[in-house]
Amino acid sequence: MSLKENFIAAVDIGTTKIVAIIGKKNNNGKLEILGLGNAPSSGVKRGVVLNIEKTVCSIIEAVKHAEKNSECKISNAFVGIAGQHIRSIRNRGYINRETYDEEISPDDVQNLIDDMYRIPIDVGEEIIHVLPQNFIVDNETGVRSPVGMFGKRLEANFHIVIGQTAAGNNIKKCINRAGLNVNKMILEPLASSNAVLTEDEKEVGVAIVDIGGGTTDVAVFYDGIIRHTSVIPFGGNIITNDIKIGCSILERQAEALKIKFGSALADEAQENKVVTIPGISGRQSKEISFKSLAHIIQSRMEEIIAEIYFEIETSGFADKLGAGIVITGGGALLKNLPQLVAYKTGLDVRIGFPNEYLTSNVVDDINQPRYSTAIGLILKGYDDLELQKNISSEKNEDVDIPLEENVENKQGKKKKRLNGFLEKFSDMFEVDDGKM
Repeated sequence: MSLKENFIAAVDIGTTKIVAIIGKKNNNGKLEILGLGNAPSSGVKRGVVLNIEKTVCSIIEAVKHAEKNSECKISNAFVGIAGQHIRSIRNRGYINRETYDEEISPDDVQNLIDDMYRIPIDVGEEIIHVLPQNFIVDNETGVRSPVGMFGKRLEANFHIVIGQTAAGNNIKKCINRAGLNVNKMILEPLASSNAVLTEDEKEVGVAIVDIGGGTTDVAVFYDGIIRHTSVIPFGGNIITNDIKIGCSILERQAEALKIKFGSALADEAQENKVVTIPGISGRQSKEISFKSLAHIIQSRMEEIIAEIYFEIETSGFADKLGAGIVITGGGALLKNLPQLVAYKTGLDVRIGFPNEYLTSNVVDDINQPRYSTAIGLILKGYDDLELQKNISSEKNEDVDIPLEENVENKQGKKKKRLNGFLEKFSDMFEVDDGKM
């Protein structure tokens, strides 16, 4: 069954919103979005599920919208994971092969990767991703892909992403209670990078910064390889909270102010402009100047940028980012944010839209930075499924790829199988007037 004839689904569980998305690749390898569903998220804080019931209800609502828009029924989904509990380490592993005379196969590489899942980590943690950075075959270093080479000893340097087991289990529980199975959990900055970064950017060096409601995700690439990942426990919500406290207004009013009139650069805000906020319970309305609002936003944003740059420096590749920084996520559209990030980091900055691998006829509502993670989950899901298929074909085994099919196709196939069974059944027994 061809991957391109079927669709897969993904669920992005965020702090402010939950997104369900259904997509499939066309014959040109571009992603076509079949259905998209949104629901407010009230059970998640800083990327971690804190209220199971509220999160389940939001997932069900988002999935229902996506299924209605696409006229498809989903049962499996790739799911994003983030949160302040995420950390990463570097490790090196090796295997000794039995013979020099056979080529290194994808199975050998997979065995080496599987060994990394068995390294000791802290109690209550689990390994989410094992990402090879480069390979060493015998004494030959800097090997990108060892498959097809000859050698006895296969080594690799790995970037390993670790998270709390409880946090992952809570996400799985929410997905299962919403009536879905988890194909795989994928780190959200990895997903976002799949959607917005080009191969050239990854080659020359780039940092992707996904600013969500509760967290800011960072991933650093150089020479086409992921070098560093981290999750900063601050996002757009903390800016909204600062506006709420600083202006003594409601949270929904603060969020509306940030989106409509906010700016990340106070110097660019007009001093003579004000916005009037209705008073609470009959009280007098308030006037808030654009300048004061921008000062509040810039102060907090500078703190977040400092955390982002610290992570970039920690990666050891701060001086090798030829493509600078790509900012995406819901917070990326804050007015004048690219200018502030460029000023504070000294790097080139652009806003990342998830249109790199989408079909040309995609609607503008989907091609938005806030959907970068959701679209990236679909793309990463396809990559993983194709990898599984390649490994299985190398072993000459059949693989049951968990792709979804259109409801009508499924029902037709069920009917065909039932008719075949009845035909075989009638050949085994003689039936007379309904009695055997």
